[in-house]
Amino acid sequence: MSSKLYCFDFDGTITHKDTLLEFIKYSKGKGKFLQAFLLHSPLLVLMKLHLYPNYKAKQKVFSYLYKGETLEEFNQQCQDFARNNLQLIREPAKTKIRQALSEGAQVMIVSASIDNWVKPFATILSKDQKEIKVLGTQIEVADNKLTGRFLSKNCYGAEKVARIKEQLNESRDNYEITAFGDSRGDKEMLEYADKGFFKPFRR
Repeated sequence: MSSKLYCFDFDGTITHKDTLLEFIKYSKGKGKFLQAFLLHSPLLVLMKLHLYPNYKAKQKVFSYLYKGETLEEFNQQCQDFARNNLQLIREPAKTKIRQALSEGAQVMIVSASIDNWVKPFATILSKDQKEIKVLGTQIEVADNKLTGRFLSKNCYGAEKVARIKEQLNESRDNYEITAFGDSRGDKEMLEYADKGFFKPFRR
């Protein structure tokens, strides 16, 4: 019998908005948010034109805002952000996740977002059922402080499939995988799954 695995993108699939932008506004305020994006606007324009890597632009903005913070400070902001922004979650996505968990399936959130703030949302979504595994972009910490760099590859595109494969305890053939996504970054994951759903929770 195949093991059932559900893989969900986070930003735009489970949530209504990009949580990186929302997290910055929540933790730093709209003034600092605008300052950071104005300062890095030349890079962001190049990124939109596909002339500069997405993950490098994201890392530079992240470093400017959070480098030097202690891990405890950062994680507390992540916890508070999730607890105070439950309206970001799409109700149909929450229903689907909890249904999958109640049926005993394994659930993963596979996201380019930083897993420190995705994990608190995952805990809320699981509602004390089986743990939801978060495969996100990981941050580097040295001497208990954020370096501003990313420790892992940006969890986007083919990297999503690579990260899922790392978690499989059995042969791929022993899994029935259902995936949900909403952007180009989810294409490979949706193709890898037995069933792939694009923008499934939009209303």
